[in-house]
Amino acid sequence: MASTKQHSMQHVLRREIAGTIGLLTDEQDFTAMRRYRTFPFDDYESYLREVEAALRNRAAEGGHTTVVLFDPGEYAEFCADMGLDPDASASRTRFTAELATTGPTLLYEGQSLSELVPHLIDEAVRKATWEYASAALARIGPCATCGEDIGRASFARALNLLARILDTAAPGEHHLVCSVSAAPETLVAVLHADDNAEGATQLDESEALEFTAVLALGMATHSAGGLVMRTTASGTTDQVYGWRLRGDGLQPLTAGEVFDAYCNDVESGDLVSPESGVDYREPPDLGIAGPSGGHNH
Repeated sequence: MASTKQHSMQHVLRREIAGTIGLLTDEQDFTAMRRYRTFPFDDYESYLREVEAALRNRAAEGGHTTVVLFDPGEYAEFCADMGLDPDASASRTRFTAELATTGPTLLYEGQSLSELVPHLIDEAVRKATWEYASAALARIGPCATCGEDIGRASFARALNLLARILDTAAPGEHHLVCSVSAAPETLVAVLHADDNAEGATQLDESEALEFTAVLALGMATHSAGGLVMRTTASGTTDQVYGWRLRGDGLQPLTAGEVFDAYCNDVESGDLVSPESGVDYREPPDLGIAGPSGGHNH
């Protein structure tokens, strides 16, 4: 009887323990982990089935599980820095626990891995973009003329511009893309925003921070780039308009320029048939001083 009660209490206790699973999101990362003797899997497809089964079992027992992206290169560096044996399950567990507080994470809510993996990768890309852009802004330093911190001032200006863009947009669902030419590769940030029944704009805070940082970096460094927004609402055509980065501000694109941007394939440069039910137009006046309207750092 005591043993049965103890087993029951342990089962209840398991539901109270939050768990984290480190997920290898592609076969290349899986192959990299196979060099460790204690890594128990031989086949990537079997590995994915076992992970999904473990997630479902925990969910069925009422467990709360967070999924993190497990990067073999970062794992090797972590073990070297901490003086851990990388060929030990305890080291993998410790690294996974660390990722739960520092890395990109997703809550498992019953979705398939085929659905979860792309979102987890997107989270990782977004986090890396935010870290790069914010670090680059911090490195710029003060203006030689006025002493103002250029990165901080640019972030404030980008935040103000984003607020005005959303405030002047027609009601609906908004999809914004900002791209900035930067070394070693172009930075791209995406932001989704929806207007609720009361007319207030709802958006994801982490997406908004990343988007603002990328826009700010483009303005602070006077880099080539642009920002395009598409608004979708029931019973009306989609509206698409945008701006190019110019100086430390935004310059409106003409309707023709927006049309050309949407009707050319980014990879090949080939023409793409325009979508029906889309209005390519000039953006509204943001009511903010234009390019280089503030200090021209």
